[in-house]
Amino acid sequence: MRLPIQGLKKFIIPVALTGLTLFHGCSGDGPEPVKPNIIFILVDDLGWTDLGCYGSTFYETPHIDRLAERSMRFTNAYAACPVCSPTRASIMTGKYPARTGITDWIAGRQAYAGPQPCDRLLPRSFELEMKLEEVTIAEALREAGYHTFFAGKWHLGQDSVYWPEHQGFETNVGGWSAGSPAGGYFSPYENPRLESGPEGECLTDRLTDESIRFLESSGESPFFLYLSFYAVHTPLQARPELISKYEHKIDSLGLDRTSMETTDRDWIRTAPPQGRFVERIVQGHPTYAGMIETVDRNVGRLIRKVEELALDDRTIIILMSDNGGLSTAEGSPTSNLPLRAGKGWLYEGGIREPMLIRWPGSGSEGKRSDVPVTSTDFYPTILTMAGLDPMPGQHRDGVDLTPLLTGNGTLPERPIFWHYPHYSNQGGKPGAAIRLGNFKLIEFFEDQHTELYDLSADVGEQNDLSATYPEKCEEMTVLLHRWQEQVQAEGMDLNPGYDPGYQRDKFRQ
Repeated sequence: MRLPIQGLKKFIIPVALTGLTLFHGCSGDGPEPVKPNIIFILVDDLGWTDLGCYGSTFYETPHIDRLAERSMRFTNAYAACPVCSPTRASIMTGKYPARTGITDWIAGRQAYAGPQPCDRLLPRSFELEMKLEEVTIAEALREAGYHTFFAGKWHLGQDSVYWPEHQGFETNVGGWSAGSPAGGYFSPYENPRLESGPEGECLTDRLTDESIRFLESSGESPFFLYLSFYAVHTPLQARPELISKYEHKIDSLGLDRTSMETTDRDWIRTAPPQGRFVERIVQGHPTYAGMIETVDRNVGRLIRKVEELALDDRTIIILMSDNGGLSTAEGSPTSNLPLRAGKGWLYEGGIREPMLIRWPGSGSEGKRSDVPVTSTDFYPTILTMAGLDPMPGQHRDGVDLTPLLTGNGTLPERPIFWHYPHYSNQGGKPGAAIRLGNFKLIEFFEDQHTELYDLSADVGEQNDLSATYPEKCEEMTVLLHRWQEQVQAEGMDLNPGYDPGYQRDKFRQ
């Protein structure tokens, strides 16, 4: 018998949590341990080097830097995809994008532009929502007695039936189909899940205000607060005084505004004529810097409220980004150097992220981990932190990171995978990738050529070693293809309208 969707969820979750009472020691000899509160902060499009604690000398992030001092800072953390919606689904489900079927941002480039003459392959259709059959991390925590609250960007379904309130969150503030703020970053917001505030109110401030109100009303029950900032996604908007501040900073540092960007890239010379492809090589965009500072100030406000409410010692705080910084198109507001490229690309600039986990009392405070981890790992990790049993049938692509955090163990070396059968808005080409140890291989679908990099010696991916280490290249290619078969990753078809002379003609004009 096939259960209705909601019935299916109610059936799966209790089975997965049957060990909960035993886990808490329930010999009856003492009170149950207090479950920790969990705050998950997701910053949209935040690049790996966009924070002071990750090397930025232009952006100012003192509050997040202070959080990093009390957290484990991960240096090899990855988003499951170089664009947003697939990574967001991976956090909620513990599954790779190829397994959920959400492999591009919803609704993708094909929603407004068909195959281009310069595209050798046709765009791959994909799922346009996170299915209700998935038992999200919010549902698992809610079933275990957590109050669940969501604020900000959702972008996991066009229809309201797929929005946060139907995916495990008791409260949804601002989460709907849109991937960027429809009304911009200042009220009115044009958001069906967020009433507009006074004219000129800042969206990033408002989402934090709502989160603080939730904290103040949370009571004694444990909570899961998911603050998913729309910032620092386009449109690029910040308060005038912050823009002015960073304009002056550019001058005071003697930065040359004319040399912050370049078009001297082979990929730009053969890029589609639509759009303006420019690669930023120096951090120095004053509006973007103002947006970063606004996020940082609000992270500080949220943490101060946690401390004021005396919740500090039992509140876990996680901070992550959903893809690399936007560096090659759509205004190119940031640079990810020394990483190569940015959002929309399978190079490190598109998938490597800043990631912090503060777990009071775990022994991880102030430590650094260089172990490769990915966004599918949050689900099993959070379950363990909360004292809940694993749900391997759900989070089948994630591993529990608590041994790294507690220092009571290590993680065995494992491959991490990506599958992106799409042309990105930012110039990225369709392909797949695998990281194993220090090596990373990228296979590009247009011509099946592969590139191999040793990230321990070449984090910028400038020295392709595929010809130097053919056996390693073959080994990793076999692993990648085997994984693609296991998760039923879909390939791409040839574009019958492909014109190999299209780009050359562009440059003759």
